[in-house]
Amino acid sequence: MQGHDLPEQLTAFLTRRERDFIGFRRDLHMHPELAFAEHRTTGRIAAYLREAGLTPKELPAGTGLICDIGSGGGPTVALRADIDALPLTDEKDVPYRSTVPGTAHACGHDVHTAVLLAAGVFLAQQDRAGALPGRVRLIFQPAEELPGGAVEVVNFGAMDGVDRVFALHCDPRLTVGRVGLRTGGITAACDQIAVRLSGPGGHTARPHLTADLVYALGKVVTELPAVLSRRIDPRAGFSLVWGRISAGSAPNVIPDDAVAEGTIRCLNDEAWHAAPDIVKGLVESVASDYGAEAEVTYKRGVPPTINEETSVDIMREAVGLALGPDAAAPTPQSLGGEDFAWYLEHVPGALARLGTHSPDWDGPMLDLHRGTFDVDERAIGVGTRVMVTTALTALDADGRARTREEAEEQALA
Repeated sequence: MQGHDLPEQLTAFLTRRERDFIGFRRDLHMHPELAFAEHRTTGRIAAYLREAGLTPKELPAGTGLICDIGSGGGPTVALRADIDALPLTDEKDVPYRSTVPGTAHACGHDVHTAVLLAAGVFLAQQDRAGALPGRVRLIFQPAEELPGGAVEVVNFGAMDGVDRVFALHCDPRLTVGRVGLRTGGITAACDQIAVRLSGPGGHTARPHLTADLVYALGKVVTELPAVLSRRIDPRAGFSLVWGRISAGSAPNVIPDDAVAEGTIRCLNDEAWHAAPDIVKGLVESVASDYGAEAEVTYKRGVPPTINEETSVDIMREAVGLALGPDAAAPTPQSLGGEDFAWYLEHVPGALARLGTHSPDWDGPMLDLHRGTFDVDERAIGVGTRVMVTTALTALDADGRARTREEAEEQALA
């Protein structure tokens, strides 16, 4: 790494260019696009990267892209930003309010994109100056909110040859200038479950002659979460919550069909992999006691995001170098889902929280996934510093580790 020179170089770069990247963020904010429809966004990113002398590669579907910086000698670090928006109305009264009805950047993906774009332009300058000790792969990912975009990126080969991967996510609970870090589970798996019970139906006067599906469904809904709490390690943070129940159409008729749907969230990777078989077996066991046939549809969403310890240590060092010793803050686990987890199924890495709350703001919390969400745009410069310094710190650390391994292999030979 360039040590003490890097902060000064980043300051000079951001003094010249930060307003450009804030403007880029505002343009995306005004023109949000939903998952797998981010054509304009992808085109704008690609054009900017080409102007910086880089060669972006679009994903086959035409939304999202990857872009390598550096010759490929030494280790490779990937940096990821998500680019899609949410299907909700922008309720802010600002000049850069969304111009697309019913669509808004209410999760900060426009900020993530601007941060990664700025980091990429700076790192490209470093590469031309011969100061990049390896390769950095920029990932501008579509469809995080769907989810599914991360799987498309992995299938495209974006993790091939990558040693580590890092990302930032906006956090309105943290003041701008601070970065939240956590080793281990930081976000949860998020899956969907649908339970359909079926039987012959009948009259409520004669429940013993049929399968009482409403009663059986009630047992499934109430007993399944309780039984799971005894079958799965409570440290896994396993949570089943029902969101929809439907059965019957008349008060004196036992229906022949009953449905319950909900979500399953989990902070532990082992428990997440085991969950489908356990859930299906328990549902069938409960339903059979009442003569009901059970059909369980278990839809995978995203795995839990499990930050790897060394990668978190790298980010902590980078945050200290970029922002000062007091900038890193502990961050709690969240039961929200984040498809960055799919990358961590392939390589070690870490997701961190980027503070976006303005200390000058005295209104209500500008929370994620709300039409009022906005950020203190100084977070773009902060995020750029963190991503650049993280990439260079990781390349340096992994490069030294690789050199040691090669020396040990030669000694053994």
